[in-house]
Amino acid sequence: MSTHTPLFRANGPLPGDVHVTALGPESGPRAVFVHGSTSWGDDPVYGFAAQRPLAGRFRLLLMDRRGCGGSPDAGDRLPGDYLADADDVAELLGAGAHLVGHSYGAVGAMIAAARRPEAVRSLTLIEPGCYQAAADHPAVAEALRANRAAYADLPDLTPEEWLRAAAGSAGTSEPETGDRRLRAAATALRERVCWEAGLPLPALRAAAFPKLVVSGTWEDAPGPYRERGGVPLMACARVTAERIGARHEQVPGSAHYPHVEAPERLNALLTALWSGRELLM
Repeated sequence: MSTHTPLFRANGPLPGDVHVTALGPESGPRAVFVHGSTSWGDDPVYGFAAQRPLAGRFRLLLMDRRGCGGSPDAGDRLPGDYLADADDVAELLGAGAHLVGHSYGAVGAMIAAARRPEAVRSLTLIEPGCYQAAADHPAVAEALRANRAAYADLPDLTPEEWLRAAAGSAGTSEPETGDRRLRAAATALRERVCWEAGLPLPALRAAAFPKLVVSGTWEDAPGPYRERGGVPLMACARVTAERIGARHEQVPGSAHYPHVEAPERLNALLTALWSGRELLM
């Protein structure tokens, strides 16, 4: 069963309820999903629509980050950012839930998990954008330098231009540009960049819940995209896993979106983790 309803109110001064797509039995173990940039919870292009099969056993809560999907902006703060995400996720965890974050969404998930470790049953980070967790790795340090230089010279872009540029840098086709996608792209243009976020690594390492970091293998990605994006992201995933005491798994045949590009493998990893089993890919 799927519902589209504002179920939860965020902590602090954030206005309104975040929108959540709820799937699966209400009595099932809960799992909160936090999507990345230019997306929303049940987005079939970049979000978690392909995780729907997990709703046969689990209660999935696919959150729309502020400024995306059906959620409001973050009011007087930026339209959306990882600090607002952390406030919302911390409340969405309720009395206890598994937590999954992708890319930008992984940073807010990490902060929320450190804030409320007693409410986290497990933490999964998919291609996390948490570069500060591995800023001393050469590939990540170079990516940070390149990102800072690019943002210093970033021209004023429309959401359409942002989507076109992002697709061009990845060597992929531009996604559809409906109202939801354009709004999410506008938020991505204004939100606080996740790769500068300070991260609570010691608290996450000390937390007793199981942790998993997932990355793609990037072997089929266009060369420049793999070098500029894949190499630092894979390094970041490996180092982050080491520093928070997580298992690191790579999903063959995927790049930045394992949950979309290889959903059966990703879903099997999540099912094993949530069921207390080890699954080696």
